[in-house]
Amino acid sequence: QVQLAESGGGLVQAGGSLRLSCVASGRIFFINSMGWYRQAPGKQRELVAAISRTAQTDYADSVKGRFTISRDNAKNTVNLQMNSLKPEDTAVYYCNARTSTGENSWGQGTPVTVSS
Repeated sequence: QVQLAESGGGLVQAGGSLRLSCVASGRIFFINSMGWYRQAPGKQRELVAAISRTAQTDYADSVKGRFTISRDNAKNTVNLQMNSLKPEDTAVYYCNARTSTGENSWGQGTPVTVSS
């Protein structure tokens, strides 16, 4: 199994920035893609950004140009730099890892609140 531990959430004013980090442990050798999802109250969980082992990235349209995902394979970490935050970015953010063996792992979630 892959275990994921997130950090970096919190409260920020609109226009501010936050950086989320996620450290993977366990069967890390099999990890292919890593990413961040978010779930706002009353809404479905949605993809925010993902990055492959070869650093190919994918972003939700709503965060393009504001968020940047990065990955350090040597340190088994994935980060999400969030700039120009908006109240609609308020959600619980979850780290995700998908392995070559078909495993899909989730972190416990870290809350992000953007005040207007």
